[in-house]
Amino acid sequence: MKLIVGLGNPGEQYRGTRHNVGFEVVDETARRWDVAFRSAPADALLANAPAVPGGRGAVLLAKPLTYMNRSGFAVGALVRYYRVEPGDLLVVTEDVNLPLGRLRARRQGSSGGHNGLRSIIEALAGEGFSRLRVGVGRGDPRQKLSGRVLSRFARAERPEMDDTVRRAADAVEMFVETGIGPVMNAFNRREAEPDGGDPAAGAGPRG
Repeated sequence: MKLIVGLGNPGEQYRGTRHNVGFEVVDETARRWDVAFRSAPADALLANAPAVPGGRGAVLLAKPLTYMNRSGFAVGALVRYYRVEPGDLLVVTEDVNLPLGRLRARRQGSSGGHNGLRSIIEALAGEGFSRLRVGVGRGDPRQKLSGRVLSRFARAERPEMDDTVRRAADAVEMFVETGIGPVMNAFNRREAEPDGGDPAAGAGPRG
């Protein structure tokens, strides 16, 4: 059983904000698999995608309803209830320090200052779960991070982000089929800067 968690904030006022890209990615994945989100044995919405013969195994898609900085309460409850192994958990979240449209997958790691990831690390008492960061762009460095991540995409940005959400859903499907290693190889390398460097080593958004 694999668990894919998209991070965001519940409520119509947060729809379409940079903070809610994780929700958009799992929504796109659920659309592809023709599954619907329903209430869960935790403070979250859950879509259950059953195993497909000759294809993917059973997968849970989740959207915590706890608000970003308390995501761990919902994720921890789901991991315990469904007995999900750390290697079968993928968390999808925005990253304000990645350029708009950039993807970066990691097998494990620190929160990088992201409150949603920090909450999950605390709830699971460990960093050994995979994560997929979706770049939403820093914008004006004088703007507070909280204001940036709660802002909506400009009209000119939206087509690129729609494409990025689709590519992130591709990465989710690859994770389900083959694990995080191939995702890192396919998407981190593809998304690398021309000089081969990785500018994403800094801290993530505060969330």
